[in-house]
Amino acid sequence: MTGGNYSLTGGFWSLISVVQTPGAPGLTITRSGTSVIISWPSPSTGFVLQQNTAVNNAPGWLNFTGTVTDNGTTKTVTINPPTGNLFFRLKE
Repeated sequence: MTGGNYSLTGGFWSLISVVQTPGAPGLTITRSGTSVIISWPSPSTGFVLQQNTAVNNAPGWLNFTGTVTDNGTTKTVTINPPTGNLFFRLKE
């Protein structure tokens, strides 16, 4: 069962969300089958995608180490949702 900013997976709530950083390019999240696609405008010079398991866990933000695809207009990453929460942001 899915909808809005949540999904019910195996009896547990799971959330993948983008966090908008003021002044940063806008992040978009879309669902594609069982995957989630996070995208933002290209170029976005000086910004790096970061992820965290809690939006308010300041020391927990780490640079995304997966593959970032860039078609010259849009940068995208594809995430296969884990159990639990996962938040993304662009940081300068």
